[in-house]
Amino acid sequence: MRKGIGEWTRREFVAGLGAAGVLAGSGVMSLAQTEFTGESALRELMAGNERFAAGKMTSFEHDLEILKAKTVTKQEPFAAVLSCADSRVPVELIFDQSIGHLFVTRVAGNMVTPEIIASLEYGVAVLGLKAILVMGHSNCGAISAAVQGKDVPGQISVLYQHLMPGIKEAHGDVALAVKMNAAYQARLLRESSTVIAKAIKDSGLKVAGGSYDLGSGRVTLEGA
Repeated sequence: MRKGIGEWTRREFVAGLGAAGVLAGSGVMSLAQTEFTGESALRELMAGNERFAAGKMTSFEHDLEILKAKTVTKQEPFAAVLSCADSRVPVELIFDQSIGHLFVTRVAGNMVTPEIIASLEYGVAVLGLKAILVMGHSNCGAISAAVQGKDVPGQISVLYQHLMPGIKEAHGDVALAVKMNAAYQARLLRESSTVIAKAIKDSGLKVAGGSYDLGSGRVTLEGA
């Protein structure tokens, strides 16, 4: 008989995934969050991105029925990604991760706001995140508009005040501005959140910036 959600122990769940071939030989992680440090969490993100870029993804092999069952009552993501809202940036796919592995926040320009900080502080303080990656991407419309100072409708221009401090030295180079913004927003997280700063000091939380290339599918770290 199939066990109910409440009857699965963590040991049984991981063993079940292994028996199903989920953990076999391809670098796919279990949900054993405690196995990660800040450094190894970043390495797992980058290893997953290599699988994605190479067309050798493994996350679809997971038994989604089991994963869904185990994440109904709680979540244990090992890393967070603050990404742009752009539809061409599917975060879980880019890092070849499945349900329950990543805590994702998204906003145009992958910028830090009080709401974003609050969300990531929850991930750190309550969920026990090991790493946070702020990820920009090539051909970002928000960055391009901010660099050019375009007139935009509605409240879109509100984005500019959060983006300009990090990209003003890019001197109109959008590709450079994307990288500078990711590094700047990561630094803001490290310096403006007491919760995140404490976790960096006490538990080795890693906070880095990075950029995703839409053409190659590869992520490059810009600062840690």
